[in-house]
Amino acid sequence: MTGSATPQDGAPTTLSWLCHPATLFALVLLLVNDHVLKAAFPGLVTGKLSDVAGLVLAPPLVAVLLTLLVPRLPSRAAAVAGLVAVGAGFTVVKSSGYAAELASSAWTVLAGPSLVRADWTDLLTLPALGLAWWSWTRSRRRPVRQRTARLVRLLVVLPPAVLAVAATSVIHYPYAVSTALLDGQPAVSIGSGYDNESWPAEPADGNWSVSADGGTTWRSAEAAEEQRLSRPEAGQRQACVPAQPQRCYRAVPGHLRVEQSDDAGATWQRVWEVADVRREAFARRFDSPGDIRRHFASRDLIVYPAADGGHEVLVANGRDGFLRRGSDGGWRRAGFLSQRDSPEARSDDALVLEGGGGPAGRGTDAFLAFALALTLGVTVTLLAAHLAIRRGGGPRWWGIAGSGVMLAVGIVLALAWERNDDSTTFDALLVVVLPACLLTAVTLVVRASYQGALPRWIRWALTGLLLTAVLAGLPLIGWLHGTPSQTRFAVPLALLGAVPGVLLATRIAGLVDPARGFERRYPPRPPYPNAPYPPRPPAVPDPPYPPQLRPPSPPQLPPG
Repeated sequence: MTGSATPQDGAPTTLSWLCHPATLFALVLLLVNDHVLKAAFPGLVTGKLSDVAGLVLAPPLVAVLLTLLVPRLPSRAAAVAGLVAVGAGFTVVKSSGYAAELASSAWTVLAGPSLVRADWTDLLTLPALGLAWWSWTRSRRRPVRQRTARLVRLLVVLPPAVLAVAATSVIHYPYAVSTALLDGQPAVSIGSGYDNESWPAEPADGNWSVSADGGTTWRSAEAAEEQRLSRPEAGQRQACVPAQPQRCYRAVPGHLRVEQSDDAGATWQRVWEVADVRREAFARRFDSPGDIRRHFASRDLIVYPAADGGHEVLVANGRDGFLRRGSDGGWRRAGFLSQRDSPEARSDDALVLEGGGGPAGRGTDAFLAFALALTLGVTVTLLAAHLAIRRGGGPRWWGIAGSGVMLAVGIVLALAWERNDDSTTFDALLVVVLPACLLTAVTLVVRASYQGALPRWIRWALTGLLLTAVLAGLPLIGWLHGTPSQTRFAVPLALLGAVPGVLLATRIAGLVDPARGFERRYPPRPPYPNAPYPPRPPAVPDPPYPPQLRPPSPPQLPPG
């Protein structure tokens, strides 16, 4: 572990570049800026700091990865490739909206929910590549030749660098907080958040916009208007038409539903809703949906005169945006009203596409379904390995330790299923759930083999893992397509899919030979040869003493 690398190996030089003080400073700056400074001081400066730090850090990271994948690649070629790839990719993404959208999709697959925006002003940070090139020229003089030092730097610096480049800053999603009337004109409060602790709760938590033409165009509210609109009584769940007091509307709390009354509130009937059985599938197509009953529910509404003489209704529906009833009586999901223009309205037919129709828009849910199916398969394998180890005379603490690991995995998976923050969900699945499942399965199968499990047992154990994952995955695939549409039905069906695997695990316990395991743990000594012992050589008489060295004879005693 202390030898030097071959001259053709470019990793020592590129690794020295990754560990240069300028690169390490860029790494720390990127982590602190994305996760602390942007949240505390959002604005132009913190936005550009991330671009500068990323342009300094990304080229050496790319060069190191290239030299690890292609060991004989010269370090200079890897450095040039890293600089050119980062510079060209940054220029294309920041100058093209289509390229930025593709980058967002690709980054979402690799690192969880991400948003990359095209912004020509970000190209002003391209000179930061000059700092990266300068650090390269300084680092190539001091390559890391010792293998131990290379290993330490790889383990200490490479993982944080990959996470810093892959992880993006927090994405804030819009939220329709409230509606109100200001001097007879409609006003809306739009906030934002990214998890259950940051979603707005009160009308004052959002930014107010006011329309002076009945909801056609919108402008930001002035300070005095903000104070009037943010009063505690802003927002109402029920309102009536001024010209028709008998016609009233109300938002139903806890549901995406609006009801109408034609007798001044004596009786009510539904006029628009997203059925509760479809709401979960609909909501989970959004990023970080969190508490669906809270964030996908009708909050309040207003009724105001329309320009053509009728009346319109505007409903705040939380994460789904605003719902609008036109003067023609048709209900349209209006999204999040812009400060300038109203976006294109979406009819109820859009719910069919957005609330179901396959897992195309439910990437995080697909990952969750895969993780749950794998977890159930590994749990069945754990049971089979525990029974095999006990039959082979092994200690029971192997099964207890494996059960503890899988219990922790189940808790993490249950918390991730809520999807309060999809970035955290993705990290939990990638860093905790999947490695723990694979490590547990491999460790216990190897230990069972050590205890005497036959090769047939190993094949059947792996078959049980695959069978359980497939049977548990079938209802989860249906859940992704909307049947069943709710988690409380899909997860129990997935658990039932593990029953055949459990039965198989108990049946294959007989494929364990304790004697074979004992022989593997305590191999016998080499046997003695079958031939008899060789005959003992004949005794050789002692040589006679010379006369001069012969000891004297003992004196003879007289007889009697």
